[in-house]
Amino acid sequence: MTGMILIPIALCLSFVFGSIPTGYWLGLAFCGKDIRKEGSGNIGATNTMRCLGKGYGALALAFDVFKGWVAVVLFAHLYAWTYLPVACGLAAILGHTFSLFVRFRGGKGVATSAGVFIGLAPFPAAIAGAVFLGVVVVTRMVSAGSVAAAVTLAVTVFLFPLSAPVRAFTVLVALLILIRHQSNLRRIWRHEEPKL
Repeated sequence: MTGMILIPIALCLSFVFGSIPTGYWLGLAFCGKDIRKEGSGNIGATNTMRCLGKGYGALALAFDVFKGWVAVVLFAHLYAWTYLPVACGLAAILGHTFSLFVRFRGGKGVATSAGVFIGLAPFPAAIAGAVFLGVVVVTRMVSAGSVAAAVTLAVTVFLFPLSAPVRAFTVLVALLILIRHQSNLRRIWRHEEPKL
């Protein structure tokens, strides 16, 4: 009975914590700006940086990563169930992507996904992070780096001794990130994607 209570509590905590719209709240609290009405209109770290500056962008990025990490290393340990870390990670990512604080709209899930996989699959996450940085440096496009990192992560999880649920979850998240970046991919194809 305890598990039946703790599992939904862990999932709810992960979703609610993941839902925190970091960049949006930073803009309102410290700059008097609604970043949903500026730049790309996204509440993620990239648009936060464009609208509020590098400092706030870095802060939003760090906290969005932290949201995912906390879900899998803290909330997921409320109960010893094999699939709870994956479930809490998914809840945090969905919370960020469909934030309950901004009418179920949100970011594209890249930073929070990074935090989740730092907790679940640190070596593939490190490789994907290096690819992200390399692509962003070369292209100056965060979206291109995000897509490249998602694909890299989905491949590298099969090169390390990770469980089948983690591998399946990784592929699912990579697909979610690709879907959320459809408009970016179209702009990249047309050479219209904004650069840093």
